[in-house]
Amino acid sequence: MSGDTTNGLIGDRVTRTEDAEFVTGQAEYTDDIATSNAAHAAVLRSQHAHAKVHDIDTSAAEELDGVIAVYTAEDMEEAETSAPRKIPSMSTDYIQVEPELFRPVIASDRVHYQGEPLAIALAEDRYTANDAVDRIEVDYERLESVTDPEAAIEDDAPTLFEDYPNNIAYDWEFGDKDEVDEAFEDAEYVASASVDEQRLIPDPLEPRATVADYDSSSNELSIQMSTQTPHSDRHAIAGILRHPENKIHVQVPRVGGGFGAKIHNYDVESLVPWCARELERPVRWQATRSEIHQTSSHGRGLNLEGEAAFDEDGKLLGVRVDGLADLGGYVSSHVHMLTTVLCIEVINSQYELPKLYSRIRGALTNATCLDSYRGVHEVAAITFIERLMHESAKEIGMDPAELRRRNQIPADAFPYETVTGTVYDSGNYQQALEKTLDVLEYDELRERQEELREDGRYLGIGLSAYTHVSGVGPADVCKEYGIFKTHWESGRITVHQSGTVTAYCGTMDFGMGHQTSYAQIVADKLGIPIEDVEIIEGDTRHLNDGVGTHASRSLVVGGSALAESADDVIEKGRSIVAHQLEAPEEDIEFEDGEFWVKGAPERSMTIQEVGSQAHRAWDVPGEPGLEATTYYLPEQMAITSGVHAAVVEVDPDTGEVEFERYLSVDDAGNRINPQIVEGQLHGGIAQGISQALYEDVVYDDNGNMVTSTLQDYAMPKSFHVPEVETVELSTPAPDNPLGAKGVGETGPIAGNAAVLNAVVDALEPLGFDGSEVDTPLTPEKIWKGVNDQD
Repeated sequence: MSGDTTNGLIGDRVTRTEDAEFVTGQAEYTDDIATSNAAHAAVLRSQHAHAKVHDIDTSAAEELDGVIAVYTAEDMEEAETSAPRKIPSMSTDYIQVEPELFRPVIASDRVHYQGEPLAIALAEDRYTANDAVDRIEVDYERLESVTDPEAAIEDDAPTLFEDYPNNIAYDWEFGDKDEVDEAFEDAEYVASASVDEQRLIPDPLEPRATVADYDSSSNELSIQMSTQTPHSDRHAIAGILRHPENKIHVQVPRVGGGFGAKIHNYDVESLVPWCARELERPVRWQATRSEIHQTSSHGRGLNLEGEAAFDEDGKLLGVRVDGLADLGGYVSSHVHMLTTVLCIEVINSQYELPKLYSRIRGALTNATCLDSYRGVHEVAAITFIERLMHESAKEIGMDPAELRRRNQIPADAFPYETVTGTVYDSGNYQQALEKTLDVLEYDELRERQEELREDGRYLGIGLSAYTHVSGVGPADVCKEYGIFKTHWESGRITVHQSGTVTAYCGTMDFGMGHQTSYAQIVADKLGIPIEDVEIIEGDTRHLNDGVGTHASRSLVVGGSALAESADDVIEKGRSIVAHQLEAPEEDIEFEDGEFWVKGAPERSMTIQEVGSQAHRAWDVPGEPGLEATTYYLPEQMAITSGVHAAVVEVDPDTGEVEFERYLSVDDAGNRINPQIVEGQLHGGIAQGISQALYEDVVYDDNGNMVTSTLQDYAMPKSFHVPEVETVELSTPAPDNPLGAKGVGETGPIAGNAAVLNAVVDALEPLGFDGSEVDTPLTPEKIWKGVNDQD
């Protein structure tokens, strides 16, 4: 049964056990790793966004004292070891992408975005390596660039790839257009909305970093790096470098944030081990903040516009939507799946939507490659549908809350298959909406809004009802979407002779609190003190394979793997106890860390005693030891849901937005640690608010990044983020043993739309056009919108 526990640790607000080393500065990150005789790497990156490269002269750099080597694509092709291949992108059954569009590890004759690597310099220290890079001379032929996706697909736009003269990498459709058009013909009301979603920079506190070493006697590459997916990186590097996968060891120290940007294997993460193999000595590299801004995959960048059709009672009849994704200079990782499948699968949000037609195109531009960022393109999908619901309510003349209420999927309809084929496993959407309205005192708030307007003050109330796919993993779903492997996860539990426990998982913590929440699961299941559980992630030698941390999957899939491994340990322990106490196995009970014979509780053994006996193996059935390994594959995705509400006041004279309240009502199933869940919500909501109001990647007309430092990129400060009120709801997920649903990405998914709706709602009396929202809504944009200025 979902959520079964033994000693009550699951659901406790256990204080995070991993934080002491962080707050005391004792945590070791990749750049902290001590290496002797290491060469330091620095990368020459293209100064132009679009150019032909006629020649790269490295002679002056090579003559500099302390320089060990300088490599270009030409050098790598001529080296005895195989030159690195391109970084592969996931081709799905839905969308095939030609390898020509994949990102090279190092550019040769042409560059497609500013910051693309052209050479790597190795020196005895990082300062000399950077000096060497400054001495490399490149003969460029600068080409016209384009960074706006709409301009990129125009006939007169510069072409990035000869075989793609219109710069469209893919053109994907879903649904029957004729059927949806018929629904619009029968509609009583039609409303439209457009969301021009800006690019964002996933900006973790710790930039990307890699340290690699090569042992020629064993042909083993040892790589330490800041990543969310150590096993996937091992696999990618093996393919890129043509190196045996079993001869690559990836180990991950502490990771200072990722937000999705550390899922992918980048150019330098393969160049560094290539150089280590070539030089047969350790090589280390640490990115600068500007390198992160210029070259780590950007997020968002998906523009959606469309319409909704309603009958006379305000019931949805259909939606049609057109999308354009700004892919950047190459098709990166699995961005084509993120912008299409993962966007469309939740675009109906919490609503009964009978008909849907969508068309999404991917545009190649002279910008940094686009890929995963917290909430991926579910943010665009939920923002679009929630903006559309807000605009539709105005068109119909109905309160936005009432329009949502009329269209929500009822609680007795689960499991519910949506128009896209996504199966929603469980939920109670009406409960979340009513709870939100009740806590807000919504009717009184609307009355106060009217009173303030009479005094020239503009209060806005924004609602955002969301769904979020967590725990992606079912084999049929992965096969349908063409995902290269099913998203199972691995977990292993070992009970040591002393009775302490080590648990291994194929996920990777980079701020989520796995050490605490995983230990709660294991300690709860085995009935032992949480202090006796050690959690280990991020080492490809400990587990044969793993998928890693992304897509709100760690607890749902990784935690479930550990829960099932714990159950298997208990079953093996049961057989040992039955053998040693000479009782039928079916008569052995287990609870709170103790086995006993049914009806004879005095005949008992603790799990610690069983562990000791299993390791001594004097008198145990089967193999010695007490451990179990599980590869957990969920039967169905766990759909997280909820309603967020933002209450803001907007000054039309200055365009300033001030928060009065922010409320988050979320159904995350069974919460293993409510305190950690709330922390995840707070951080995610801050990012949603930031997307709505502050952050924006800016390029000039030549493709030069204007926001390459934190001095130019508008990262929010603490005082920009309001106090967040959270309300916990729970409909346990029926298809995983913990009953859990992922919550790490829900903050930006719901938060962006809630804030945008609040600002538009506030400015409605002033004629602000909310049907076309160009984020971020900066004070300047708000002022211009109110004053009808271009």
